[in-house]
Amino acid sequence: MLRLRVQPRASRDAILGWQDGVLRVRVTAPPVEGAANAAVVALVAKALGVAPSTVRVVGGERGRDKRVRVAGLTDADVRTRLA
Repeated sequence: MLRLRVQPRASRDAILGWQDGVLRVRVTAPPVEGAANAAVVALVAKALGVAPSTVRVVGGERGRDKRVRVAGLTDADVRTRLA
């Protein structure tokens, strides 16, 4: 389970890094009809080297603070791959 702080409508998609135990992420997609959530899933999956189907937003679908679950990876694996 990852905790993310998302900035929608950014100039580019990017993972900024960890801040106070929360992964900061920027996506170009607007927060309309799940577009930003889909962009977050795609960005996190690409950064971790996993299929997008293994990444799922499980909390915070309508806010900037989100909880994301990655199937098949431990918390330590995720932190190592994102470091």
